[in-house]
Formats: sequence, structure tokens, C-alpha cells
Amino acid sequence: MEAAGLVRRERSAEDERSVGVHLHAASRAFGAVYRDALKDLGLTYPQYLVMLVLWEDDPLPVKSIGERLRLDSGTLSPLLKRLEAAGLVRRERSAEDERSVGVHLTDAGAALRERALPMPRRMLAATGLDLEELRTLRGLLSRVTRTLDEA
Repeated sequence: MEAAGLVRRERSAEDERSVGVHLHAASRAFGAVYRDALKDLGLTYPQYLVMLVLWEDDPLPVKSIGERLRLDSGTLSPLLKRLEAAGLVRRERSAEDERSVGVHLTDAGAALRERALPMPRRMLAATGLDLEELRTLRGLLSRVTRTLDEA
């Protein structure tokens, strides 16, 4: 009986490592495909993520962008600086709270959205998943993330 329990624990640890390895590998592969696809837009994958957030909700405080993307200020600030240098966003201190900096899309940043519209379909094709499988995967990953955040 003790040997069976040990085998179950070993399998459980192996499964846990395996899931982590697969999540990491999938994330890296996903990023690599995005990197190639985003060359035409002149964006890196992290810059694209910032733009996605702003295309959904413009303007936003820097802090809100960081929270949505799970990026700390040391990572986000250089991203915003490069996007600003490219003329895609502008940063402004809040008149109400000088500690808060808002990020706004420029006209060029808003216009870039049109060129980026094919990206989700292109990435879906690259995954080899159908739409239902992708929705299931997204739901599972969201649930895992929430559960781990609460742990």
C-alpha cells in the first residue's frame, strides 16, 4: 500500500512539472510566432499587448496597464517609452493626481489597430486549434491563473 502511495505522489509531482514545462514551452512558442507576425506592424510582442489593452480602453493610467498585463513598472516603463518614441502613444500626468500618469493613443496608434485586426485569426490558425478548443483553453488558463493568484 505504501509503494502505491509513493507512485501516486511521484506521478503527481511529474504531472505538475509536466504542466509547468508545457505551459512554459507553449508560451515561448506563442511568443516566437507573434514575434514574426508582428514585424509588419513594427511592434514587439510586449508592445502589442500594451496596444491591445489601449485599443480596448483608451486612455488608461500606467498602473492599470501594468495590472492588466501583470507587468511591473520596471518592465512597463521602457515599453511605453519605446511606444511613445514610435509616435503610437503619449503619456500625460494627471491634473487631479500628479502621481498618476495616463497613457493615450495617438492618431497613429489608433490607426495601427486596423493593420492589427488580422492578427487573432492568424494566431488561431498557427495554433492548429479550432475556435471552440481555443475558448476552452482560454477558460482553463484563466481558471488556473485565478486559482494560483488566490493560493
